[in-house]
Amino acid sequence: MSRRALLIVNAKSRSGEAQTQAAIEALEAHGIEPVHVECGRREDLSPLIVKHRDGVECAVVGGGDGTLNAAALGVIEAGLPLGILPLGTANDLARTLEIPFDLDSAAQVIADGHTRRIDLGLVNGQPFFNVASLGLSAELAQQLTRDIKRRFGRLGYALVAMKVLAQAQPFRATITSESESVRVRTLQIAVGNGRFYGGGNAVEKDAAIDDQHLDLYSLEFERAWKLAFMARSFRSGEHGAWSEVRAIRAREFDIRTRRPRPINADGEIVTRTPAHFSIRPSAVTVFAP
Repeated sequence: MSRRALLIVNAKSRSGEAQTQAAIEALEAHGIEPVHVECGRREDLSPLIVKHRDGVECAVVGGGDGTLNAAALGVIEAGLPLGILPLGTANDLARTLEIPFDLDSAAQVIADGHTRRIDLGLVNGQPFFNVASLGLSAELAQQLTRDIKRRFGRLGYALVAMKVLAQAQPFRATITSESESVRVRTLQIAVGNGRFYGGGNAVEKDAAIDDQHLDLYSLEFERAWKLAFMARSFRSGEHGAWSEVRAIRAREFDIRTRRPRPINADGEIVTRTPAHFSIRPSAVTVFAP
């Protein structure tokens, strides 16, 4: 018997129209009847899921991490499991969940029907699956426009990253957790819920998206060029071993800065400091291998 799935694809991606048709065909090939709904703005995505929840058995979202982020609160309110078609640039949530990047294989994961419950991070009430951060990555998110993504794809990340690193300056912040409060001078503070971010970097070597806590790191050195020496450590999640990197594990954090600073959650600027970070354990049901 065919299952009905609400399907929303990021139509603003470089090949949105073609990806939508490919997603429809992939789901149909695996016995899933897609109910495709257009979504023009990311802020409309969760309300659309809630609006169309009756008559479907799951919500399938095609896009990158920012698109999946926008669906998080919608699938929770609708009480629907989330199917993921990794059609973005980084696809770090799919990487964390070991969902294949191949569209047909990702559709097979949904058809197989195996689900798991994962945690959801919140910063000032805004959701994040992977990482929410301030500093370098927020500057990158602000400068990495949708037009650059459409024109250059992954190359766009590299071009903008080089510009951001060349202009980077440390800032002061106060980090408070259940166990301590520290003042830091840092280039970036990142709070991770999942395992991967930034196209395959690991938040922390033991991080998991269902471990019911958050992993924070703070880059406390003066020159951004030192990141080049740490690249391998970031890929493996062992950057906390460096003396200039502060690593803290907790269920909640508060971060204050001298002036409001933008916060990037899964690639989108969603709020500013002061910021409260928390976790909703086992909040979202996803299809996963």
